[in-house]
Amino acid sequence: MKAFEIIPFKNTYTKDFYKLNIEWLETYFYVESFDEEVLSKPETYIINKGGHIFFAVANKKVLGTVALMPTKDPRVFELTKMAVSPEQRGQKIGQHLLQHCIDFAQTNNYKALMLYSATKLENAIYIYRKFGFKELELEKNSPYDRSDIKMELKLV
Repeated sequence: MKAFEIIPFKNTYTKDFYKLNIEWLETYFYVESFDEEVLSKPETYIINKGGHIFFAVANKKVLGTVALMPTKDPRVFELTKMAVSPEQRGQKIGQHLLQHCIDFAQTNNYKALMLYSATKLENAIYIYRKFGFKELELEKNSPYDRSDIKMELKLV
C-alpha cells in the first residue's frame, strides 16, 4: 500500500512542479533555458497544449511529479519532467508515477509513450527497460542538449 495518492494537475502545485524539476536538473545536469521556460509556465506549455501533469501527494505535500506532453502524433505523448523530492527518493515514487502514466495512456488509447533521457542515469534507464521501453534512434536535433538516449513504449 502506497502512502500517497497520484492526482492530476492543480495550479496550487505549480511551484512544486518547478521546484522539484529545477532541483533534479541542478543535481544531475544543468538548467537549459527551454527548461526554465516550460517549468515556470506548465499550464501554457503542457496543460493548454493537451498535455497532462500528475503529482504524487501525501498530506497536501508534493513528493513527486511527471508530465505527458503531446507530440506531432496525437496518440504519442512524451513522458517528461519526472522528479521526486530528494528526501523521498528510493521509495519507488517515480515507478508509481511511471505506472500511472502508462495506465493513463492505455485508458486514453495512446499508441505509445516516448522519452528522452541520459545513459548516465543508469537507474532510470534500468527502470524504463523494466517497464518495457525500447531504445529508438536519437534524432540529431533532439530537444534536450543533455539527452543521449530516446526510448519508446508501444501500447497497441
